[in-house]
Amino acid sequence: MAAVIRLLRLSSSSSLSLARRSLSTAVVTEAVKSQTYTQNPAPTAVDPKGRNVQWVFLGCPGVGKGTYASRLSTLLSVPHIATGDLVREELNSGSNLGKQLEDIVNQGKLVSDDIIISLLSKRLEAGEGKGESGFILDGFPRTVRQAEILDEVTHIDLVVNLKLPESVLIEKCLGRRICSQCRENFNVASINVKGENGRPGISMAPLLPPPQCVSKLITRADDTEDVVKERLRVYNEKSQPVEDFYRGQGKLLEFDLPGGIQETWPKLLEVLNLDEQDEKQSVAA
Repeated sequence: MAAVIRLLRLSSSSSLSLARRSLSTAVVTEAVKSQTYTQNPAPTAVDPKGRNVQWVFLGCPGVGKGTYASRLSTLLSVPHIATGDLVREELNSGSNLGKQLEDIVNQGKLVSDDIIISLLSKRLEAGEGKGESGFILDGFPRTVRQAEILDEVTHIDLVVNLKLPESVLIEKCLGRRICSQCRENFNVASINVKGENGRPGISMAPLLPPPQCVSKLITRADDTEDVVKERLRVYNEKSQPVEDFYRGQGKLLEFDLPGGIQETWPKLLEVLNLDEQDEKQSVAA
C-alpha cells in the first residue's frame, strides 16, 4: 500500500517516467513482480477467501458500481474507495480545489488525472495510517494512463465491468435522490425493459425513502438528462479503452446486471465464487 501511495503522489506532480526514476530499487522490483500474470487467466475462477482482495469496479456512471462495491467491501472486510465520493467530499469542503471541481462536475466532464491521483493518494495514506489492507476501487482507473500508473506498483487481481443498456442508465440516473438530512441515497425510477433480440428483459423496482425522508429529497446537480448523456459520451470515449487494457491482461470480468439488487446480488456473488453466509461466519470468527 505504501508503494501505491508513493507512486500516486509522484505521478500527480510529474510525468510517469520521472516517477519511475524516483522510486527506490526495492519498490521497482516489487512493481515488476506484481505485474506477472498468466497469459489468459479465467477471471471468473476467483478465489478471494483467506486474503485481502485488490479489485477494480468499472462501468458507466449510474450502473451501480458504488452499490455493489460497498456491499462486497463489507462482506470481505476491505475498504471501498470510491473516487466519486472523494470528489464530492472535496466539493463540500469549500476549498479552492472544490470550487474548481464544481465547474467540471456540473458540465459532465471527467476530472483530470492529476486531481484524481492526488485525492486517491491522500485517501490511501489515511487508510494506511488506520491499518487498512486490500481495497476495492470504484471509479479508478478511468483512463489508460491511470491504469498504467496503478500497474506500476500493485497487482490488481480482478476487474469487474458492470453493464446496463444506455437507456436504463439514463433512467436510473434521472431517478436518483438524496435525503438532505440523513444523506442516504434513494431512486424513484421504476424500470421495466422488455427483452428483445435474445436479450433478457430488465426490471428494477424503485428504492423508495422512508416517510421521514420524503419531504427532504433532493436531486444531484449533475443528474440532468443533458449532463447524464454527456457523462456517458465522455465515459465511452475516455474510459472504455481501460476495459480493453484489462481485457488484454485477462483480468476483465464482464457482468450484465439482470435487474435490481435483489436479482443481481446473488448472481454477482456466484460469479465471484463467494458465499455470503460463509464470509459472514469467517469474519465473525
